Amino acid sequence: MILKTKIGVFFGGRSTEHEISVISAMQAIAAFDKEKYDVIPVYISKDCKFYTGEAAGRIDSYKDIPALIKTLTRVTLEGENGKLNLIAYPAPTFGKGLVDTIDVAFPVVHGTNVEDGTLQGYFQSFGIPYAGCDVPSSALGMDKFASKAVLKMCGLPVLDCVRVHANEFTLDGDKIIDSIEAQTRYPVIVKPVNLGSSIGIKKADDRDALNEALEYAFGFANLIIVENAVQNLREINCSVLGNKDDCRASVCEEPLNATTILTFEDKYMAGGKSGGVKGSKGTSAGMADTKRQCPANIPDELRDKIQQYAMKTFEVLGCSGVSRIDFLMDNETKEVWVNEINTCPGSLSFYLWEATGIKFAELLDNIVKIALTRAREEKNLTFSFDTNILQGINLGGGAKGAKGAKA
Repeated sequence: MILKTKIGVFFGGRSTEHEISVISAMQAIAAFDKEKYDVIPVYISKDCKFYTGEAAGRIDSYKDIPALIKTLTRVTLEGENGKLNLIAYPAPTFGKGLVDTIDVAFPVVHGTNVEDGTLQGYFQSFGIPYAGCDVPSSALGMDKFASKAVLKMCGLPVLDCVRVHANEFTLDGDKIIDSIEAQTRYPVIVKPVNLGSSIGIKKADDRDALNEALEYAFGFANLIIVENAVQNLREINCSVLGNKDDCRASVCEEPLNATTILTFEDKYMAGGKSGGVKGSKGTSAGMADTKRQCPANIPDELRDKIQQYAMKTFEVLGCSGVSRIDFLMDNETKEVWVNEINTCPGSLSFYLWEATGIKFAELLDNIVKIALTRAREEKNLTFSFDTNILQGINLGGGAKGAKGAKA
């Protein structure tokens, strides 16, 4: 009898990309090799409660989420001996209430409060293996301004941008727009600093449109960036698999969209009407069915350059598992810029890897192996010391601020 690895697929969360996370997770759950893995779906509701149950792994269940939740078991998480216990909540009167135990946490999450290192930090605190990027790379990848700064410092091409805080704009919008106009040229792209799926993004061709775009973006985030729009725009994407020490790039793709910006609707609502997982293959009317040319119709030399840029971006940001790096290109000058990285990409970019020759199940297997390798390496690190320092502390009857404790 082969002992299977228990994979906990975590998805949902308090994010504007909640529904997209559900779709991506259903694709992954359907694609895992069931001969090697027991897959346990763990749904994170929009109010950040954890639920599990068989119905959580079926896309049709999410047509009525309140009804679904009533059929699921709410759980809390507990780390124990390098594994993650799912404990029934509220706890039963007798017994521990153990619902299941997970060997590897596999987050399939998109957006703030989940993909940005928040959920990864939760797993890290338990000391359990988890798939994908770690806390620093997740946080850095989500922050478009910070990641641009790091990539530029490391010699990668990025578009310069202006960062604006909501409070600054509220206090003196005209002054902020004057500053943006002094540092950019129309048309410009306005986007939240920490959101994905093209949420909150608008193009502005003049001052009035810029003011409208800023007000729109600040409805989604307190920090936004403004950058010059690329003329003769083509978008090229490439996925990377591995870790910061050893990674490889997928084929490149070119999303084929009717607008100058690939919108949320272009990405997730143009591929079909069902919006769900079709059959057992894990495909959906989401990212996997977005209109695209794959491989992208670009010269080999340009393809090689983009793949090298993608791998260097992955390495510089310290990524792990699978990511997708999106590029902007001026089709006349052939200049290429790193636009952003998706540390947990929609559909896990399985369609790019299948075009490269790696099936979805194999991709997932690779991601799990990478997670286990990182966990083994971290076991050799020291995170705490056994000392008796607290036995010698005397605060003199109460805390005395900085003077109350001695080094």
